[in-house]
Amino acid sequence: MVIRMEFKHSSVLLNETIDKLKIKSDGIYLDGTLGGGGHSYEIAGRLGNGGRLIGIDQDGAAIEAAGERLSRYADKVTIVRENYSNTKMVLKGLGIEGVDGILLDLGVSSYQLDTLERGFSYKYDTALDMRMDTRQELSARDIVNSYTEGELFGIIRDYGEDKFAKNIAKHIVRARQEKPIETTGELNEIIRAAIPAKMRQTGGHPSKRTFQAIRIACNRELDVLKDSLEELADCLNPGGRLCIITFHSLEDRIVKTTFRAWENPCICPPDFPVCVCGRKPKGKVVTRKPVLPGEAEVASNKRSKSAKLRVFEKD
Repeated sequence: MVIRMEFKHSSVLLNETIDKLKIKSDGIYLDGTLGGGGHSYEIAGRLGNGGRLIGIDQDGAAIEAAGERLSRYADKVTIVRENYSNTKMVLKGLGIEGVDGILLDLGVSSYQLDTLERGFSYKYDTALDMRMDTRQELSARDIVNSYTEGELFGIIRDYGEDKFAKNIAKHIVRARQEKPIETTGELNEIIRAAIPAKMRQTGGHPSKRTFQAIRIACNRELDVLKDSLEELADCLNPGGRLCIITFHSLEDRIVKTTFRAWENPCICPPDFPVCVCGRKPKGKVVTRKPVLPGEAEVASNKRSKSAKLRVFEKD
């Protein structure tokens, strides 16, 4: 059964992000993870004559929903279905050499989690999918049924940080020898059986970490982020800002480490009197510590609890 829902995604750290972007009325801005268009709506509303917003998303449902939401700003908004990893190509196609601000909100949307046929959530029994871009071939079903036990263990350990990763991987491989694992409900039962009963009583739903890990692997979320940051920085005009909201410790680590390296790229030994490596800073880190949601936001939107905003400004 297919159930369609309104594309919803509470825009986490909305006011904080808009503030950090330092929007100029005649500036050009890019939202690389458009989603339902919450952040973009606020950006577009601050643009005047000459201002422009480019919205990118790989999810067809997001593109459709954001188009409707942003229709009142149609004269200053361009929406493209693409992965943000191809930002430079998108801008080149639009004849834009640089932008004054870029936003990435890396969280999975409420729509994606709550729409049954997308197969993201352990809360429903539906077909295993988890593709953010439904045009791609690899799905969660493929990963669960074709990856080796070692590969599954590594994914669940690294991306899900689940201490029972080895046992979960073993149970998945054992179960699929009987028949292919087709649904989220079947995967739920396998994970449940792999975790000691005593441990299932604490720490939230037993499938949460494994589902997160498989989703990250399916969409190559960490690889895409890692491989895209340099290109995103190259797309910024002088004084432009890159604002990234993460929801996973590994995502945050990639962003934090990269921003610091951009600010202090020198690799000369500490005892060298002068720099000889020739590496020049790209700019400065605006957020020495990540911006976190306040108590009120966490109370109204539990999914915001793990959000962290980091900002870099290009020289």
